Amino acid sequence: MKQIIILIGLLISLSCYGQQATRELNAVTFSGSGYELGLQHGKALKKEISEVIGAWKKNTSFNLKKDADIVLKDFFEYAKFDKAIKKWTPELYNEIRGIADGSNQELNDVMVLNLLDEFWVYIANLQNHHCSSLGVPARNGKPGYISQNMDLENYTDGFQVLMRLNRTDERPEQLILTHPGLIALNGMNEQRIGVCVNTLMQLKASLSGLPVAFVIRRIINSTDKDELLSFIQTVNHASGQNYIIGIRGEVYDFEASANQVVRFNPMNENGTVYHTNHPIVNDDIKPGFEKYNPKLQEELKPYSSNSHIRLEAVENRMTSNLDIDDGLIKETLRSRDNEDNPVCRTNSENGGGFTFASIIMTFSENPYIQILAGPPDEAEFKKIEFSYKK
Repeated sequence: MKQIIILIGLLISLSCYGQQATRELNAVTFSGSGYELGLQHGKALKKEISEVIGAWKKNTSFNLKKDADIVLKDFFEYAKFDKAIKKWTPELYNEIRGIADGSNQELNDVMVLNLLDEFWVYIANLQNHHCSSLGVPARNGKPGYISQNMDLENYTDGFQVLMRLNRTDERPEQLILTHPGLIALNGMNEQRIGVCVNTLMQLKASLSGLPVAFVIRRIINSTDKDELLSFIQTVNHASGQNYIIGIRGEVYDFEASANQVVRFNPMNENGTVYHTNHPIVNDDIKPGFEKYNPKLQEELKPYSSNSHIRLEAVENRMTSNLDIDDGLIKETLRSRDNEDNPVCRTNSENGGGFTFASIIMTFSENPYIQILAGPPDEAEFKKIEFSYKK
C-alpha cells in the first residue's frame, strides 16, 4: 500500500476579551497500520516529538525535584504494561515502536508519553486533572453528541495535533485529538463511534491492566456496538478513568477501575451524562481517598473540591433543557461559573494546567467534529469532516 503523509497547519487566531494571541492546531494524516503507521508519525513529527519529550523531561524534573531520566528509569521498573498492551492491542505496541524509530527517540521516552494517566498515578498527581466531559443522546430529530475540554499540563501548549487515520480494510477512518508522539487523547471514527475521557485518580489502578491511551484507540477502532460494550466492561483497566462513549446517537458512561467497571446513568429525562474528575458510582477507592467514596454520607463528601464545582456547572446546563444542541454545549465548555474552578481553563503558566483543546463530536448521518486548540472561549470551533468514501 502506498503510504500517504499529509501535514498541514491550521492556524487559529484567538481572541478573548480584547486580547489577541495565536495558537496552532497541526493536522496530520497517516495511512497503514502498526509499525508503518507509527513510522510515518515519527518521521512527520520528528522535530515536535523531540520538543515535547524535552518539555516533558523539563517539567518532570522541575516538579519532582529529581532528574527526569532517573524518574523515567524508576517508572519503567514499576510500570509493567507491555503484556496487557501486546495482548489486547499488539498493533498499537508496534505503532509506538514505529514512532520511536521514525523520530530517532528512545522507546521508553515515547512510551511514557503514551502512559499519561499511568504516570500521573505513579507520581500521585491530583493537580493537573481537570477535564470536563458530557454526552447527549440523539433526540427529537437532533443528533447525539459527546464533548470534552481536554485539560493537560501547561508545557503541552503549542503541541496540539489533530490526527486523521485513513480507513483500511480493518479500520474505519478516524479523527483523533493528540499531541506529537501520543497515539490518542480522545477521538471519533466515521462509523459514528467516539470517546471522551476523564481521569479518576481516586480509583484503584492495576499494573497488569491496559493503559488509557490504548483503551481509547481500541474504542475508536471499533465498529460493533455489542463487542465494544463488552470490551470496555471486561478489559482489565490500568488506571481509574471515566469513559463517555458515543455509539451512533446513543451515549454510555462508564467509570473504570482495577476491579470493576460501573455505568453512570443519572436518568435525566433528556438522557444526558456528564463527568469531571471524581467517581460518582464506582466505590473501588484507593486507600487515602476515602472522602471520594460515592457511598460516603452526603454531608461528608468534598463538594467544595474543584471537580465537584465543575460537575455542578456542567450538570446545571445539561439538565436545564430537554433538547440540547451544540450551542448549549459550547456555552458549557466556555463556562466560568466559578473563576477559581472553571470548566474553561486559561493557560496562566502557573503550573496548574489548562484547557489544551476542546472538541465536540456530532453523531449525525454524516458525522463530524468541531475542534479548537486551547481554551474554547479564546477562539471559534472549526468543523472537520470525514473524507468522502468512494
